[in-house]
Amino acid sequence: MDKPKLLTKNFLIAAFVNFFAALNYYLLMVSISAFSVERLHSSHSQAGLASGMFMIAALFGRLYSGKRIERFGQKKTLRVALISGLVLTLVYFKVNGMTSLLVIRFLHGASFGIASTAAGTIVANVIPRKRCGEGLGYYMLSVTLALAVGPFLGIFINRHGGYGVIFLVCTIFATLGLAASLFLSSPEIELTREELKATRGFNLGSLFELKAVPISIICGVVIFCYSSILAFLASYSKEIHLVEAASLLFVVYAVVVLVSRPLVGRIFDSRGENVVMYPAIVIFALGLAVLSQSHHGYAILAAGALIGLGAGAVQSATQAIAVKSALPHRMGLANATYFAFSDVAVGTGPFVFGLLVPSIGFRGVYVSAGVLALSCTFLYHALHGRGVSPQSAADVQTTQSGSAKTIAALLQET
Repeated sequence: MDKPKLLTKNFLIAAFVNFFAALNYYLLMVSISAFSVERLHSSHSQAGLASGMFMIAALFGRLYSGKRIERFGQKKTLRVALISGLVLTLVYFKVNGMTSLLVIRFLHGASFGIASTAAGTIVANVIPRKRCGEGLGYYMLSVTLALAVGPFLGIFINRHGGYGVIFLVCTIFATLGLAASLFLSSPEIELTREELKATRGFNLGSLFELKAVPISIICGVVIFCYSSILAFLASYSKEIHLVEAASLLFVVYAVVVLVSRPLVGRIFDSRGENVVMYPAIVIFALGLAVLSQSHHGYAILAAGALIGLGAGAVQSATQAIAVKSALPHRMGLANATYFAFSDVAVGTGPFVFGLLVPSIGFRGVYVSAGVLALSCTFLYHALHGRGVSPQSAADVQTTQSGSAKTIAALLQET
C-alpha cells in the first residue's frame, strides 16, 4: 500500500515561509544585544531585555492567535502577521533609543509568534496523520537551518557590513517569506456553530490545548536547558580559548539534525514516541556534559553533534505528540500551546542561568543544565511515557498518562 504523499506544495511553501521568519529572528537575536550597547549605549541588562522581549511578545502572539486562527482563517492570519513583520523590520532602521527599540522588539515578537503558529497549523493540517512524526520532523528542519544560518550570518555581517546591512538582509528575508505565502492554497477548516462559539470563550481551555500541556512542559524544560547554549556559548568559548570551534557548533548541530530527523520521524511513526524520547533526552544531557568539560575543539564539535541528535529528536517528537493530541479544529491551539512553553523557556533560561554564572562559572552552568535535562526522563515518564503501551505505539496512537489526564482535568476546571 502506497504511503500518503507528504512533501506537497502547501507543505513546502509553509516550511519556506517558516524558514525565513525564523532566519530573521535568529539573525537579529545574535545582533540586537550588541546593537543596543554599541549604538544606543544601553547597559548589558537593558540589552538582554531587548533580546528577551522578542520571545516574551512571541508568547503573547501565540496565545492570542491560537484560538483565533481557525476563525479568521489560517492563510489570512499568516499573511497579516508577515506583513506586520516586514513593516516592523523596516522600522529598525529608524531606532534611536532603547524605549523605541523595546516597543519594536515587542511588536515584532508578537507578529513572529502569530506567523509561526499559523504556518505550523497549516502544515499540521496538510500532513497525513499516519506520517505525522515524519512530516513534522521535515518541517522543523526549516527552524534547524535557520538556527545554523542566522547566527552565522549575524556574526559575519556584523564584522564586515554593520547593523544597517543586517537590517537590510532581514528585510529581504521578510519580503521573501511574505511573497511565498501568496502561493499557499491549503483549504480552510470550516467550524461548526459549537466550535465557533468555543473560540469566543475566555478560560484556560480557550488559551491552551489542555491535552498538549503535559508534553509541552517536557519540551519546555529541554529548551530551557538548551537556552544556556544560545546565551553563553560565545562567552564560554572565549574563556576556554575555543572560539573557532564554538563558531562551528551550530553548523555541526544543523548537519546532525538534517541527517537524523527524517529517520527519527519514521521511527516515531512506526515504533512510537517512547522509543524516540527516552534515548533522545539522555543523548541531549550527555551533550551538555561534554560541552561543560571541553578542553579541545573536537570536544566542542562532539558536544554539538550530541546536542543536535538529542534536542532535534525531542523537538520533533514532542511537537508531533502535541499535534496528534488535538482535534483538527484545535490544531492551531495545540501548536500555540507547544510553542508558548518553548518561548517561556527561551525567555527565562538565559536569565536564570545567568544568575548562576558568578558563583559556578560557565562550566558549572552546563553541568547544571545537563543534570536538569537528564531529570526530564523521569518527568516524561510521569507525564506521558508511562501511559504509552507497546500496543498503542505499534498502532501509532498517543495515549495520555494518568498524570497528564489529571493535569488537563484540573486546568479545564480552572
